Amino acid sequence: MSPPSPPSPPGSAGAASPDPEGLRLVDGPGRCAGRVEVLHNGTWGTVCDDNWSVREGRVVCRQLGCGTVLSVSQGARHGEGTGQIWLDEVNCTGTEAALSECQARPWGQHNCHHVEDASVECSGTDIPEPGPVRLVGGPDRCAGRVEVLHEEQWGSVCHDDWDIKDAQVVCKQLGCGDAVLAPIGAKFGRGFDTIWLDDVNCTGVEADLSECQARPWGDHNCYHGEDASAICSESGITISTSVRLVDGPNRCTGRVEVLHNDVWGTVCDDGWDLREAKVVCKQLGCGTALSALPESKYGEGKGQIWLSDVNCTGTEGSLTECEYKPWGENICNHVEDASVVCSEVDVPETGPIRLVDGPNKCAGRVEVLHENRWGSVCDDHWDMEDAKVVCKQVGCGSPLSALGGARYGRGPDVIWLDDVNCTGTEESIFDCQARPWGEHDCYHGEDADVVCAVNKNLEELETS
Repeated sequence: MSPPSPPSPPGSAGAASPDPEGLRLVDGPGRCAGRVEVLHNGTWGTVCDDNWSVREGRVVCRQLGCGTVLSVSQGARHGEGTGQIWLDEVNCTGTEAALSECQARPWGQHNCHHVEDASVECSGTDIPEPGPVRLVGGPDRCAGRVEVLHEEQWGSVCHDDWDIKDAQVVCKQLGCGDAVLAPIGAKFGRGFDTIWLDDVNCTGVEADLSECQARPWGDHNCYHGEDASAICSESGITISTSVRLVDGPNRCTGRVEVLHNDVWGTVCDDGWDLREAKVVCKQLGCGTALSALPESKYGEGKGQIWLSDVNCTGTEGSLTECEYKPWGENICNHVEDASVVCSEVDVPETGPIRLVDGPNKCAGRVEVLHENRWGSVCDDHWDMEDAKVVCKQVGCGSPLSALGGARYGRGPDVIWLDDVNCTGTEESIFDCQARPWGEHDCYHGEDADVVCAVNKNLEELETS
């Protein structure tokens, strides 16, 4: 089979019909969304985002047979490419059949870096029906950061006034069951583009988030650290709906709040100790209790103080199985709100390391657990010896590639490791040489990734 022909030089007359073989979208959720790459002289390269707009995106989607353009992204939204940057200052009218028919600088002539790689999302991408809302950054389509589609661009929702009624509308709209939680503070990572909605105020019965009261599109006073999220009952996330930990660094650390009569309230620290904390951590699926903190360690709550003088043995399955004063009966104030620190959320059986945001458990961004926080690894000096150790540690087969440049997305939190230097014989990445924890000169666009064979018996993984 002969190799595909490269696209015509920019600005020249292209083929009469689309030539999808000279164009592709990579590192997205499907073939119709991702970083734009073009083929020239037998080599794939990226497109700089200078002047990149919906017009160019429309041409890309048409050429690939992927329907209409939903959004275009700048700043390496789907990760930074490697090697050549083939096109810069692409200028389409939007009617062209192929990107090679648009005006652009000569092949390879640019003033860009891969952090400026352009991306496109087309309607051919799997979008949860029935409409332009999605949850991203979570474990599946039923939990994550809320994003809405407006003017052919996805954007996030500010958490001002965001509550369970707003999340309920999103969950129902996506066919994801009922809302379990309505997290605030960019719980599933910060958005990349615009913030479309603010001060959303749903009654909970609307069929579509766009039917709820809110500020006009794009009118807000927020930043992406305030992005709203939703966790729906169909997400598969095991989480108690009667207790939660808030205002901590993760869902397994924070101020204890309990649900009673559909109202969340706090717990007074009178008699609060590790036995009660143990029950809370168990109830939330957060491992063991590390500490039981008094005196509003994670800030003072508001409204009701529901429980006081809680007395657990530590073996109960939920906090409400323990002894306590009648609901709402106490002589406390919010400066006495109780808090808990649990060992961590969802620590894999393989230990404090995981591969996330990839197609399976054996491919993705490398994250390690330290001080009860998951963080990423910088790709400085990242190579196959490092990948070999990671693949072994997560229980997968041989390493197929050691990728850099946040190929599987940018991590949302801390960068824990840099300049990792394994020999390949170590049992754990923590046995390899590296800078001290948290010491690095990187940003999340340099997050390291790994692709391993799916199981130990596979020598290679077929990829399409």
